[in-house]
Amino acid sequence: MAPLESVRRRSGPQARRVAVLLVAVLAGLAPLPGTASAAPAPGNQLNAADMTLLNGVRLAGLWEMPAGQMAAQKGQSKRVREVGAEISRQHGVLDQLVVEAANRLGTTLPTDPTAEQKGWLSEMQEARGTQFDQIFVTRLRVAHGKIFPVIGAVRASTRDPIVRKLADEANTFVSDHMQMLESTGLVRWQQLPPAAMPPAQSDSLLAAARAGAPIGPSTGVSTTVVWLVFLAALGTAGLATYRVLRRS
Repeated sequence: MAPLESVRRRSGPQARRVAVLLVAVLAGLAPLPGTASAAPAPGNQLNAADMTLLNGVRLAGLWEMPAGQMAAQKGQSKRVREVGAEISRQHGVLDQLVVEAANRLGTTLPTDPTAEQKGWLSEMQEARGTQFDQIFVTRLRVAHGKIFPVIGAVRASTRDPIVRKLADEANTFVSDHMQMLESTGLVRWQQLPPAAMPPAQSDSLLAAARAGAPIGPSTGVSTTVVWLVFLAALGTAGLATYRVLRRS
């Protein structure tokens, strides 16, 4: 039985609907091409969230490596050139890690950026000077902000040790990249999309804050709720990015 078919049988109708929505968002509403890989690893417990992380990390590398190379060559400021070169280099390392993880899990990964990501690269190719610097920092900072909560959610809930290790590795890279992008001084903080939290968690934190009580571990939130909230956050982030670049 193919890996994804196995996932569908275990996840149930509701999880399948969530998986379809997630893959559509990550693929820019286009199919995700992939290459054949090894047979699935014994005891594979991949679910929709695990596949979202694997595909998301792979897609990030496919467009952020060339974006970083572009910044290293045509960035107006020295810092943007330095950041672009380092992000491109680090994504090369992370891309190898996600490919190795996928091979061990017996699943396939995208081989091309999405149509949306290709559009961002075209946008950068046409930009010059300070306009390029702003587009580069804005696009990558928002993109890293999108994948960051996915990494945390998968790390907290995955049953697969390979995915868990990849989440730890990706978390280090993405956090480092956000700090580098912020060091350029070009991040427009007031125009970044607000953080999205699952309703149950945000309600408990607000209640604790009002009561002046210490905030401890919260009760679990269903995977479906987490990913539906994340989908809403993606839409908000995309709108915020458009507004930032329009104003620049």
